[in-house]
Amino acid sequence: MPKFFVKENQIENNKINIVGTDVNHIKNVLRLGQNEQIEICSFETQKNYLCEIENLSEEKILCSIIKELEKNSEPNVKVTIFQGLPKSEKMELVIQKSVELGVYDITPVEMQRCVVKLNEKDKIKKIDRWQKIAEVASKQCGRDIIPKINNIINIKNICNIIGEYDILLLAYEKEDNNLIKNELQEIKKKGLTKIGVIIGPEGGIDEKEAELLQQAGVKIISLGKRILRTETVALNVLSNIMYELEM
Repeated sequence: MPKFFVKENQIENNKINIVGTDVNHIKNVLRLGQNEQIEICSFETQKNYLCEIENLSEEKILCSIIKELEKNSEPNVKVTIFQGLPKSEKMELVIQKSVELGVYDITPVEMQRCVVKLNEKDKIKKIDRWQKIAEVASKQCGRDIIPKINNIINIKNICNIIGEYDILLLAYEKEDNNLIKNELQEIKKKGLTKIGVIIGPEGGIDEKEAELLQQAGVKIISLGKRILRTETVALNVLSNIMYELEM
């Protein structure tokens, strides 16, 4: 069933007004009409409603709430992916699949070995496009939130916000001993819920950057014996986290 997001002020007296680009999507892409049902989720409360389309106009669609749906598709852990900027198509893949796997938000990171270099104007365009990809993926897989694509930052910025997380992990190909499963067992034992994961770009993370992060308190982990492509790492880590910690 199609799912759409609205703000809480669009819900009133058991009715919901859908506005913006979703109007065109419902009318002209899905070709839905009066009396057909859709699912609507509130951005603020994450409540899901089964609704019936009551009236369609050029600028809005009025829906009546049939009932509140008793479900929650969100994991009990909030995982932020700090992704070293890869080439465009790889970043889009990371965003799409990370959203499907339950990521809370994604922060692109400029690193020493990044092939991609963006000016300020391009950064704004990229964030806007990436946010739309996250929105589409979120609706497709039935999430109750649309994970946010944060502004592009650098390694020093990460060091300054370590205190905002229960734990920050760095997936590093030169780490041999501390496997991800060791840290996940500790995270589960301590009941930690706000987790950050740092991932290097195509060329991997620079040794000096890894040292800087470790000195700031980041835990370095290994994902096993094989070296993974940057676009595979987020999917590997998120799959492991959700398997071990999602309840």
